[in-house]
Amino acid sequence: MSGAADKRLFTPGPINTSRAVKEAMLRDMGSRDGEFLATVREIRHELLRLAGATQSAGYEAVLLQGSGTFAVESVISSAVPEHGTLLVVSNGAYAERIGQIAARHRIPARFLRCAENAAPDIAALSATLADPAITHVAVVHCETSSGILNPLDAIAERVREAGAALIVDAMSSFGAYPISLPSLSAHFMVSSANKCIEGVPGFAFVLARRESLLACRDVARTVSLDLWAQWDGMERTGQFRFTPPTHALLAFRQALDELRAEGGPTGRAARYRTRHAALVAGMRAMGFVEHVVPALQSHIITTFRCPSEATFRFADFYERLSSRGLVIYPGKLTQGDCFRVGTIGRITEEDIRALLAGIREVLAEMGVAVPLRH
Repeated sequence: MSGAADKRLFTPGPINTSRAVKEAMLRDMGSRDGEFLATVREIRHELLRLAGATQSAGYEAVLLQGSGTFAVESVISSAVPEHGTLLVVSNGAYAERIGQIAARHRIPARFLRCAENAAPDIAALSATLADPAITHVAVVHCETSSGILNPLDAIAERVREAGAALIVDAMSSFGAYPISLPSLSAHFMVSSANKCIEGVPGFAFVLARRESLLACRDVARTVSLDLWAQWDGMERTGQFRFTPPTHALLAFRQALDELRAEGGPTGRAARYRTRHAALVAGMRAMGFVEHVVPALQSHIITTFRCPSEATFRFADFYERLSSRGLVIYPGKLTQGDCFRVGTIGRITEEDIRALLAGIREVLAEMGVAVPLRH
């Protein structure tokens, strides 16, 4: 509806954005225009800087149209060669999706699985990596289906020792957790515009070692998701191979400026931690229980167990909150009845208070006892 107020999005993306980010899109710009090409160069340079990398040190940034999953599929289908084998470290739906991508492209894949609220077993990872057939390892840093933060440094160390190539899905962590590609020795890292950098949907990006990108030549199993071709085109012409999301890129340039002004990932993490702490404290006061223990919990998104009362139905709960302008996420776990609340994006302390008050009101309307019984 024209003129309708924005809802408060307590989700892991899309997220609420600043007015300046929205206003940056109020321009039309040609995809071959010099100013736009300069914007693309600036974004690629800044993304590498955020990851502690530079082109001079042998790293590259590749922008791709589409959602984060598009970029993940681009990497998997372009980087794992015909005789390679992918190991997926999995404790959630997004790692399982990586396995689905591999299967669709007929890429041999194995899984090292653990419970959705447990950290991967590092000793088991080392034992699995003793198999020389494994050439690539994929891991999700912050598994958005639960909010768990996986031990990326420890995983990267074992993968490095085994001589395999590390692929990091940092979709929900990059921008809010300091990540150094050189320190991790990661070959590829993937993230998206509409997560912790607080841009709008429209494109994702891959940060990679140049030598790893060069090895992708003639490996890709698709045309539009050919990672090497996308990078090569940008290097030769500065342009996207296909129509770029011009407005989303203009918004992202503004979002990068705001991230820098906030103190980079460290400064943004401080704000997100504060919002997360307020949310958890308020939810616990109502009797809600988190699915992930605090030691493994990120400050990106938190999964709460649903009340056990028969009168609680999530669809009703969601709609009543949405009618108040408060949007949360349904659960995405294979076991356990849960829902998720994000604490990224332009969420204020007042927004958290409004959400907690709205939840109390809705539970009362639904006849769910507070404090809750589990």
